[in-house]
Amino acid sequence: MLPAAAWRACGVGVNGAANSFALTFCGGLLAFVATVWWGALIRYTGRQNPAVALLGGTAGAALMVWIFVAVLRVPDGYHC
Repeated sequence: MLPAAAWRACGVGVNGAANSFALTFCGGLLAFVATVWWGALIRYTGRQNPAVALLGGTAGAALMVWIFVAVLRVPDGYHC
């Protein structure tokens, strides 16, 4: 959802993919980190205590989105 909003705001489309590489790279990296984070949570805490896994996953997701926005340096939206 986040890359799609950025693409709409920046006018990325057919023959206008100036920011698509950066957004695809950041989105792919974010998906990889999220997969590793959730996998570790489920492996080490999820089976014994699902509530801790859910809270840890929520905190991890919030941290990942915060880092994604910090890397793009535009917390109030995308300015192209």
